Amino acid sequence: MEFTQGVRFETLALSPEIMRAVRARGIEVSTPVQAGCIPPMMNWRDVIAKAPTGTGKTFAYGIPIVEHVESENETVQAVILAPTRELAIQITEEIRALAEFKPGVRCVCLYGGAPIGRQIDALKKRPQIVVATPGRLADHMKRRTVRVDTVKTVVLDEADRMLDMGFVHDVTRLLDRMDKRRNLGLFSATISREVMDIAWVYQRDAEEITVREDEQNKPDIKQFRMDVSFDGKADAIEKILNETGFDRCMVFCNTKGNTERITKFLQMRGIDAQCIHGDIPQKKREQVMDRFRRGELHVFVSTDVAARGIDVDDVDIVFNCDIPDENQDYIHRIGRTGRAKRQGVAVSLIADFPSKIRIEDIAQKTRNEIVSVKFGDDGKLTVV
Repeated sequence: MEFTQGVRFETLALSPEIMRAVRARGIEVSTPVQAGCIPPMMNWRDVIAKAPTGTGKTFAYGIPIVEHVESENETVQAVILAPTRELAIQITEEIRALAEFKPGVRCVCLYGGAPIGRQIDALKKRPQIVVATPGRLADHMKRRTVRVDTVKTVVLDEADRMLDMGFVHDVTRLLDRMDKRRNLGLFSATISREVMDIAWVYQRDAEEITVREDEQNKPDIKQFRMDVSFDGKADAIEKILNETGFDRCMVFCNTKGNTERITKFLQMRGIDAQCIHGDIPQKKREQVMDRFRRGELHVFVSTDVAARGIDVDDVDIVFNCDIPDENQDYIHRIGRTGRAKRQGVAVSLIADFPSKIRIEDIAQKTRNEIVSVKFGDDGKLTVV
């Protein structure tokens, strides 16, 4: 079933506690994916939801999960699996916000790269909702620090990315252990073959929800490309930021080395920039992400995987410092801007012939208009 518009939350027969939490966020109308997923999940139906990035998927499954939790029951009742620690942390924050006015509901976040002892202590407080990356949840199960045989609801968030990242066997083993579940939700920007295989084996009579990128929910993003020298990328970013006055910026690179390099070049130009990638300690990564979420960091530089879970509504501009190898990564990157009905801007910096071929292929395959621009003699941006 396709959904192109949301409904008012009061029409969804939600509890006063959930309505209070939703209104505390200043939200009155659901997004299409929320309108499509909340009713069947409230009725314990399996769902498979395909929806663009930034359309409110966490609330789509989070609201039914929090509604179903029996606060007096101290067993694990719901498990949400995410591909990265950053996304797991983001989901946990949203679930806790939904449960703010429902006493006794506890949520724990389990992910690798963090002290396991602290997570074991959190599990001793008997949380009913577990948000986790597959590998770390499997680790806790081996240690017998968490039991999942009581779980009623399982959700795979960003299922396509999780399965693409090699978690297929971890996920299937976990689902086999959670055999008393009443419903399974698959949430994904794309429905890959691996996602369909999971649906075929583990879902029954699933409600299929598709949210098209029509004019109502498609982000309004102006896309540009600019030819620069390899060493001219930081200069281009600086000039564009100075000319536009944009305050919050994300820069994407393909490699860890390039994130470090461009960050240093930006810092040398007096720009408040920080980067994250897989080799940076988790505590430092969380500090950088928190600064960016709070609006205290001007430029955030990252690889694709490290940036998963950075859910910020008001990014002014996205730079592709390197052109991604996958078209879907391009869509995910530029989707960080143009959210919450704002107009966004994305600029791809082209420094070699392979990058030129890639951006042309992206424009053709994704049916996006990517306009060539350059700096004129007066230093102003002009269309080529």
